[in-house]
Amino acid sequence: MGFFDNALNNAVPDGNLTKPLVIAAGALLLAKFLHGSSSDSQDAAPAPAPVPTPSAAPAQAGADPSGGLLGGLGGLLEKFQQAGQGNVINSWVGNGQNQPIQPGTLGQVLGSQTISDLAQKAGINEQDLLNQLAQNLPNIIHALTPNGRLPTAGEVGQ
Repeated sequence: MGFFDNALNNAVPDGNLTKPLVIAAGALLLAKFLHGSSSDSQDAAPAPAPVPTPSAAPAQAGADPSGGLLGGLGGLLEKFQQAGQGNVINSWVGNGQNQPIQPGTLGQVLGSQTISDLAQKAGINEQDLLNQLAQNLPNIIHALTPNGRLPTAGEVGQ
């Protein structure tokens, strides 16, 4: 089992890891959803070019331009910060208590197209997806960020 699999299993209480949640979390964190690429969907509208950010931005630390786990985490941090929810996701990355997020707020942060795409991939409706992600994403992000920081490439590779 890899870093991502271990984090998912450790993050979801009582091992209540549903297949749609695994699919959505994997697509959100391991794919290029947050970087404007959806190459596996031919009928999707062309994605906008990524917004350039200063190289010193904390969200880009350890970013993986291929859209892997590090890029997915960095992109997610960036989306939350741009939406004014940086304090929420920083609590998930940090070592303290995870702040909750409401499904509607999570939907606003991720955007309707991302939610629609994730729900379609997971095979569930958008509201169910948002409810599951809002409940479990804080613990998943917390488990993926050991020591209160983004993991290094070496840690992900272990």
